[in-house]
Amino acid sequence: MSEAAEPISADREFSSRGLGRIFLLIGRLALAVVFLVAAYAKLKPQIPVPWSLTSIKTSLSMFAMQVDSYQLLPPSQVIRVAHFLPLFELFLGLWLLSGIALKFSSVVSTLVLTGFFTLMVRTYALGLSINCGCFGPSEQLGPKTMLRDGSLLALCLGVTAGAFLLHRRHRRCAPDASRAAAAP
Repeated sequence: MSEAAEPISADREFSSRGLGRIFLLIGRLALAVVFLVAAYAKLKPQIPVPWSLTSIKTSLSMFAMQVDSYQLLPPSQVIRVAHFLPLFELFLGLWLLSGIALKFSSVVSTLVLTGFFTLMVRTYALGLSINCGCFGPSEQLGPKTMLRDGSLLALCLGVTAGAFLLHRRHRRCAPDASRAAAAP
C-alpha cells in the first residue's frame, strides 16, 4: 500500500513545484514589464517629436520636476536622481527579464519598490497633490496609484520569496542527485 502512495505523493510534489515555477516565471516577467514600461514612460519624448538625445534630455528634465514635487531631495540631487532612475529601472527590468541571479534581482526590485511605495505613502500623508511620476507625467498620486504600487510590492515580495524557496529547494535536491549518480 505504501508503494501505491509514493507515486501519488511524488506526482503532487512535482506538479506543485512545477506550478510554483510557473507562478515565479509569470511574476518575474510581470515585474520586468512594469520596470521596462516605467523606464520607457520616463524616457520617451513627451511631445510628438522623434527620439533623440535632446528629446530624452527634455523628458528627463520633465521627470525631474516630478521628482522635485516629492519635496524630499535638495535641488542639487533632483537632476541626478531624475537622470539615474529611469536608466536603473531599464536595467532592473532587463535583469529580471533575463532571470540571471534571480535572488539578487528580486531583492533589489523589492528594495526599490519598497522605497517608491514608502515615498508615495509619505507624500500622500502630507497631503501633497502631485503627479506620482511612476508611468509618465500625467498620473495623479492618490489611492489608486498607491493600491497599484502596493500590489506591485506584494507581487515583488512573492517573487523574492519564490526565488529564495526555489534556490533552497534546488540546493537541497542537488546533493541527493549527485549521491544517486555516484551509487553503483
